Amino acid sequence: MRFTRGLKDGLPIALGYVPVAFAYAIRAVDQGFPLWFPILVSGTNFTGTGQFAGTNLIAAGAGIAVLLFTMLVINIRYALMSVSISLKLDGHFPLWKRMIVALGVTDENYAVAMRQPKKLNFPYLMGLMGCSYAGWLGGTALGAGLSALLSAVLSGDAAAYYDMIMSAFNVSLYAMFVAIILPPARDDGRVLLLIGMSIAGSCLFYFVPVLHSLPSGVDIIVVSIVCTAVVSLLFPRKEEESGQDAPENQKADSAPSDDKGGGQ
Repeated sequence: MRFTRGLKDGLPIALGYVPVAFAYAIRAVDQGFPLWFPILVSGTNFTGTGQFAGTNLIAAGAGIAVLLFTMLVINIRYALMSVSISLKLDGHFPLWKRMIVALGVTDENYAVAMRQPKKLNFPYLMGLMGCSYAGWLGGTALGAGLSALLSAVLSGDAAAYYDMIMSAFNVSLYAMFVAIILPPARDDGRVLLLIGMSIAGSCLFYFVPVLHSLPSGVDIIVVSIVCTAVVSLLFPRKEEESGQDAPENQKADSAPSDDKGGGQ
């Protein structure tokens, strides 16, 4: 799997990130932060929900302990994703490469990476994650750069229309998720069941007052763990499915090479 393939797979994610990152930068500057602040946060965090929540807490004067706990709750799901994606790596991943990959793990990158039929190599992941990271950072920089102009030009009803436009842009992320999950759901009933259970669980957390009052991010963690555990127990993957890459890799390793010093 090549770097260019990763770029191609990451381009739709990057395009979906741009309006969300743009909106984040606008909101951060509107809360009184300097123009460089949202760019710095996006460059070092790369987590949409966490950045929105963290910036809101800082603007509200929350303490460090509250900020750290909130970030832990919201972003702990990435630890689960990182463990899952590490099982799909091709084995040529020293610690420094794993640390770079860990920074690029997002919901969308994880979904695309786990859909790949073969083991994941470093060039592919750098293309995938680098492209989406560029979209996120570029969207933030664009939003920060235009925030002063937009705040000066837009006022009153115009500002309300602007908020509506940005909300419409945010729908692009949901559309991208639909495009990611539909193909595997069409081919595998287990994936379709998992999607249905996840939707039902998310609705419970949204409509049940007690569950809705829990900190942001708890719903994602609980629904992810419970739904995947139930589906895994009811419909465990057969050994030949989970190891479907092994025969191909073994053949590649055992096949005689005709190269005489040439590159790949």
